[in-house]
Amino acid sequence: MQHDVIVLGAGLAGLAAARDLAAAGTDVLVLEARDRVGGRVEQTRLPDGRTVQLGGEVVGRAHTAYLGLAEELGLKLVPSYVAEPGRMVRATPEGRSAGEPPHWFGPGDAALHERLGAEFTALAATVDPDDPWSHPDATALDRLSVAGWLRSRHATPAVVRLWEIGQLALASGSYERTSLLAALRKSASVPGAGPGDYDYDDWEGLRLAEGSATLAEVMGRALAPRIRLGSPVAAVDIRPGRSTVRLATGEILTAGAVVSALPVGPLRAVSVTGVSDARLASLHRQRHATAAKFAAVYDRPFWRADDLNGLSECEGVLGSTWPQNEGILSALIPPERYGVLLGTPPHLRVPELLAEVATLYGDEAHRPLSCHLRLWGSDPWTLGYVTQWSPGEVTAVGPLHGTHEPPFYVCGSDQWVAGYMEGAVRTGRAAAREALRRG
Repeated sequence: MQHDVIVLGAGLAGLAAARDLAAAGTDVLVLEARDRVGGRVEQTRLPDGRTVQLGGEVVGRAHTAYLGLAEELGLKLVPSYVAEPGRMVRATPEGRSAGEPPHWFGPGDAALHERLGAEFTALAATVDPDDPWSHPDATALDRLSVAGWLRSRHATPAVVRLWEIGQLALASGSYERTSLLAALRKSASVPGAGPGDYDYDDWEGLRLAEGSATLAEVMGRALAPRIRLGSPVAAVDIRPGRSTVRLATGEILTAGAVVSALPVGPLRAVSVTGVSDARLASLHRQRHATAAKFAAVYDRPFWRADDLNGLSECEGVLGSTWPQNEGILSALIPPERYGVLLGTPPHLRVPELLAEVATLYGDEAHRPLSCHLRLWGSDPWTLGYVTQWSPGEVTAVGPLHGTHEPPFYVCGSDQWVAGYMEGAVRTGRAAAREALRRG
């Protein structure tokens, strides 16, 4: 039986694309390697009714595609951890501080940090997020790292350190190895954001009341007859009118068009023919930040007693913590520390991570009700967390980033400006529109 469209992957991008295709009367089949939908969005529910987020978790007011889909599905959005009262904690090997300024700042550092944030915002305004390659200085901006730019603007080591600890808190790779053009493009994609490289309200100020994976669960239930779980793809051959998809089992499926919603890491393991060398080279050049997510569940948010909001930036194995729900802390392990985590004997990983949480919030951190660790960087169906743009990478990937070669369409968080749930929904729906437009 030939389908109109086969969608590879049942993460948010694949589900969003399949939902719109099915609504238009298209015969669509979704192939998913896992035994569940959602991809890098996953959650579990506790006996007391709380939901624990194990993957993608928050969005912001600028994430219009995600917010629009949530509204269509009747899902409620509520303020995220950004609304939590209290002070943030920063922890480094030589000290810990709550509130501002960070404990390593000296005279003049705070003013310099503010000035550089304003300069960064002004420079970002010169970049077109949809076409950063058109910038007259695109090559030079791409070759320069964010940390290199800071030092070129006479940033002190203390200010560079603050930008770096904040970047690793997001687990998207060190600013020493992040393209300035990529960072500017990301900032420019959220117009109206505050000064600096990242505004938490715009990017992370909202969450689904029932948990982020609810978006995938609702779409998955509606599309259930069209989804085949446990079906990893081995090869794709694109031909006008009749493309073929070969599963790892050897089974052959055919379709008029194929939508790839696979992360760029796992996609490299799929043999793709019938697509131009240039497009494949662009796809295969993209890379992921190898990060992990940790969640610790407590009976209460005990950190509030010390006027702390659960948000931290750290220089241990953990890069950050934040409160995802009442009494539940999320944490990220950034790429630069992922190897340390993997090198830790498995039975010691959680105790050592909890010891770092205790450094932030006190001895009660050692006594969680449960803990959850997801190694997204080495999960075979993700091979990463969010998109990472090293110096020179935006130019190397080039303007083919996020584009289609009908009847082969590409979507996913990797195909947007930054690896977020917004990018998955936005590009998934855009791929469906383009496929429908071309019949």
